[in-house]
Amino acid sequence: MFANKVVLVTGGSSGIGAATVEAFAKEGASVAFVGRNEARLKEVASSCQQHGANVLVIRADVSKDEEANTIVQQTVDKFGKLDVLVNNAGILRFASVLEPTLINTFDEIMNTNLRPVVLITSLAIPHLIATKGSIVNVSSVLSSIVRIPGIMSYSMSKAAMDHFTKFAALELGPSGVRVNSVNPGPVITNIAAGSGFAPELLEDTGAHTPLGKAAQSMEIGDMIVYLASDKAKSVTGSCIVMDNGLALQ
Repeated sequence: MFANKVVLVTGGSSGIGAATVEAFAKEGASVAFVGRNEARLKEVASSCQQHGANVLVIRADVSKDEEANTIVQQTVDKFGKLDVLVNNAGILRFASVLEPTLINTFDEIMNTNLRPVVLITSLAIPHLIATKGSIVNVSSVLSSIVRIPGIMSYSMSKAAMDHFTKFAALELGPSGVRVNSVNPGPVITNIAAGSGFAPELLEDTGAHTPLGKAAQSMEIGDMIVYLASDKAKSVTGSCIVMDNGLALQ
């Protein structure tokens, strides 16, 4: 499906990002992927190479402009073009509006979850217009529901991402570039590590959804691949909720 296509995935060293990288590799794409953890990046690269995929491992922190600025160019220098951009890198941090640490948490989250999406997308646009490519952003069902105290900043970053997705789709549509997002509910990943959020809480939240489960990373990866493919060639400006029914409650 993606033979001779070039894909760039941020946050590609674990969780949804790693699953997405592998999903594109299985479909024949050349994949560049970005992360901060060198050991995990190597593990993902090894998995992709078992599928015969060409990969480019980029160790970078997207929250730092000087590192984020080089990601698209490194990809194009290696593979000659760019067909798909997946903005997946993100962190989860907790701070209530009552806490004095709120603004520090807000800045940290926005500088990872939102600002790099706008920056990297803007750098990728000329290349995506050239290939009539596609962008898929990884948002969250928490962009549209208020359920868990303490994650206001995270939810705000994803609400802003949804608006960015829709405006980018509106403005890039005439150039043949589609832009969509996937908005997962609870997914079993390691995003909770270092956030103060107990990983078992993800499974517990999933258990209380209408479908009674949390999602697996590969399910989200498969949807990202679908949205980037020609099978979704009439889909743009959509925020696809994959939450096992969480938002229905």
